[in-house]
Amino acid sequence: MSTQNDNISLFDAKAVDRNRQRGRSMGPDFDFLRAEIADRILDRLADINRDFTNTLDIGGNFAPHSTGGTIQTVGMGDEPLPVDAGTFDLVVSNLALHWVNDLPGLMVQANRALKPDGLFMAALFGGDTLHELGHSLLAAEAELTGGANQRVIPFADVRDLGSLLQRAGFALPVTDMDTITVTYEHPLKLMQELRGMGEVNAMHARSRTFLRRDVLMRACEIYQTKFGMADGRIPATFQIMYMTGWHPHANQQKPLKPGSGKVNLADALKAGGPPEKPSE
Repeated sequence: MSTQNDNISLFDAKAVDRNRQRGRSMGPDFDFLRAEIADRILDRLADINRDFTNTLDIGGNFAPHSTGGTIQTVGMGDEPLPVDAGTFDLVVSNLALHWVNDLPGLMVQANRALKPDGLFMAALFGGDTLHELGHSLLAAEAELTGGANQRVIPFADVRDLGSLLQRAGFALPVTDMDTITVTYEHPLKLMQELRGMGEVNAMHARSRTFLRRDVLMRACEIYQTKFGMADGRIPATFQIMYMTGWHPHANQQKPLKPGSGKVNLADALKAGGPPEKPSE
């Protein structure tokens, strides 16, 4: 994912779509992580004193897990976004934006699609995601072939996201992060899971040859030796980064002056909504 507006096309959009279609054909058993993060997004939205009735889902990973309001879905290859300005009161994305070539440009478009005081909320994979797998594959390939290809895509750093929200024109930008560790019986089980999720390498610069079997087996050995747990299972890290920002509106809380403190997550989420009703 590119966090710079440099017109570099890092990902092959057709390959991204092809991988996702292939993953869907493997059945619903591999969607647990998207379902979990969709639930966490819904929990965050529930903390806001507002009903979102018109939602844009970028990537299509949120709508299957939501039951409220009207949701329009756009695919990851839909750049620019095929929507009118000022249409939605919520733009959301669930574990999809890490495949976007021009993330700054897409965020500007997301802001444009919002009504005044509309909310943008996204969750995406961060830089430490699958670091165990990436290390093991690189080490095995370098050891057995004398060279190595990047088999796990690069992910954004959480430190970049706040400035991206500001550059896109969002008010009250907030970023935070979760780390989820999933354990597997064997590295091959993890790789099967990633194929079922459609989360396999789709970079333009990816190797077009299959990973040699001896390299794959050596990568599994390295993974289990370096990262294996006492019970024989292996961990896989998924770093989840969250972005929240509001389309500017005159009635919003004003940002604090530099040096006067920070806006916390709860206050920022409530800032765009109407006053809370008093307790009865």
